[in-house]
Amino acid sequence: MRLLAIETSGEACSVALFEDGALVDARHETIGRGHAERLVPMIGELPGRGRADEIRVSLGPGSFTGVRIGLAAARALGLAWGARVRGYPTLALVAAMARSQGTDEVAVCMNGGHGEWFVQAFDNAGQPSSELVSLPPQDAVDYLATDKVAGNRAEDFAKASANDIASLSLIADARHVFSIPDALLTDVLSPIYGRAPDAKLPA
Repeated sequence: MRLLAIETSGEACSVALFEDGALVDARHETIGRGHAERLVPMIGELPGRGRADEIRVSLGPGSFTGVRIGLAAARALGLAWGARVRGYPTLALVAAMARSQGTDEVAVCMNGGHGEWFVQAFDNAGQPSSELVSLPPQDAVDYLATDKVAGNRAEDFAKASANDIASLSLIADARHVFSIPDALLTDVLSPIYGRAPDAKLPA
């Protein structure tokens, strides 16, 4: 079975192709913006133009635009290929990457919107051990009692803490999708925004 993983929720545009659980090929570019322009060409550069029996795609949280681009591509390719499409939480992927480097329990801290950070703690099996929240930096540090933090804001989190915290700077990478616990995968392809929308309905 071939599986295509898509990660576009943050500053990286990242795709990986697996066959029977083994990595076949991957592309990972830290581009900041421009996911819409790069994603499909990157998939097309993979063997067999990335065609797979299953697609796994990030649901966020992260960039609203990036998450929607990844989901739209996954849905379209799933329809064209007759492939199953499943979603995963971005912070769970980062926690899985940290575990692959020898970390057990870990907090994940990633860029949020409007200067806030997304934070969530994970246990040594990769399961969430706290709620996902979006908070201003100091509130995020106060929210999580941890001695290890990973993510693209990990170093800032550690510096802002009064405690001695080990930090691991990581950007979500599709090559680690198979390390996410199966229980966190879902067929419900709804974005995880992680914070309330800015727009308000008229009174």
